[in-house]
Amino acid sequence: MDTAINNPREATGASKRVAEFVSALGYDQLPANSVHAFKRALLDYLTCAIAGSRMAPTRIVFDYVSSWDQAREAAVMGTQTRLSCPNAAFVNGTSTHGLDFDDGFTRGSVHPAGAVFPAILAIAEKQRSRAKEVIAASVAAYDVTLRIAATMHPSSAKRGFHNTPTAGVIGAATGVSRLLHMDAKSTLDAMGVAGSFSSGLREYLFGGAEVKRIHPGKAARDGIICAELAKRGLTGPQQVLEGKHGLFNALAGGQVEWARMCSGLGEQFEITNVYFKPYPACRHFHAALDAVRDLRKKHAIAPEDVASIDVGMYEVGARGHDHRHAHSLLDAQMSAPVSTALAMMYGEVTVGTYDTANLQHAEVQRLINVTTAGVDAECERIYPGRRSGVAKVTLKDGQSFEQRVLDPKGEVENPMTDEDLAHKFRSNCEPMVGKAKCDRVLDLVWSFEKAASLDELYSW
Repeated sequence: MDTAINNPREATGASKRVAEFVSALGYDQLPANSVHAFKRALLDYLTCAIAGSRMAPTRIVFDYVSSWDQAREAAVMGTQTRLSCPNAAFVNGTSTHGLDFDDGFTRGSVHPAGAVFPAILAIAEKQRSRAKEVIAASVAAYDVTLRIAATMHPSSAKRGFHNTPTAGVIGAATGVSRLLHMDAKSTLDAMGVAGSFSSGLREYLFGGAEVKRIHPGKAARDGIICAELAKRGLTGPQQVLEGKHGLFNALAGGQVEWARMCSGLGEQFEITNVYFKPYPACRHFHAALDAVRDLRKKHAIAPEDVASIDVGMYEVGARGHDHRHAHSLLDAQMSAPVSTALAMMYGEVTVGTYDTANLQHAEVQRLINVTTAGVDAECERIYPGRRSGVAKVTLKDGQSFEQRVLDPKGEVENPMTDEDLAHKFRSNCEPMVGKAKCDRVLDLVWSFEKAASLDELYSW
């Protein structure tokens, strides 16, 4: 049996406590703000999954699994096709991350939606789960995913692991376990099995490899498989989080913040702390993008007058995001200099802003070459508690303007409103599914707990 090593008192029985929390959580235990946070997260998930359904990595995954999967259990976003629950979750999770537009959690540097919702909604469709069951399972899965990521970040990221699939697969497994009405013992087994599926490397940062897009989908698919296997009797290690060879020692070398894992478990629900993205780019430099856009507007800066732009952030953000090339869409979205140059040139950063013609524009190329991204001491000091950024714009006439943003748009401290999220949904999805469909989905989401049927989510 695994035994915990060098762990404080908070680590004792952590895995078991999480499993007990998940298996016992019911809708009636959820405060109103957590239910509303679920609705916001669901709407943003739908936005990102629909918008990302036409991306090349999504089509690759879909073309492969649909070529042989005849199960027809669960819907695939943006299509009329149904696949087995694991494969539908795989495709939908990949879609969600296809534009790097999905929600996240600053303290854990993790994207939960693409791991959680595809898994839970696939099972919910198959077994016709009720709305309140879906809410409880989703809130639980978010809680587990975010707590695990926050406990091991930034140590896990510095060791090369992507927290979205490594934490997300365990979160997805617990959410599915809750939806399948599994007891605490079976849920703990599902977590233990998921620990052996926990993987995902950040090497995609160097070269623009599109494998990053499938990470949430992989977690969603494997979360279903792990829960279904545990339900049928497959056992997993009982100390998958805190054990000698458990998740936190393996992925973070034991350099973790244990209090983040179980403190307030069942009383404070982390889904209320997720952020939503106004820009389809890496979240690490959103604060700097906010600053550049604000400086451009405030001082009426013309792009051709810019001599240099210096962007500052924390080490985890600066490392791997300071490149100036854009050989692929992912390259551009992961580059602070490229995204900053686009923001200065066009005044906004949308999916369309990353169009190839824009990236190849001579003035954009010049701006990219005069933009630097590095570590700012103050940003590093307050990270990961705050995901701040600073931008300094120097003009050719010698003038310079600087702005620091403590919390980028979309954080809990600087939130996107319900209206902002509805606009994000409509602007991205109406061209693909039509206004009438968007109207019906919005009506369902905002009154989700009262819904007699969830069929609107299963037909695209």
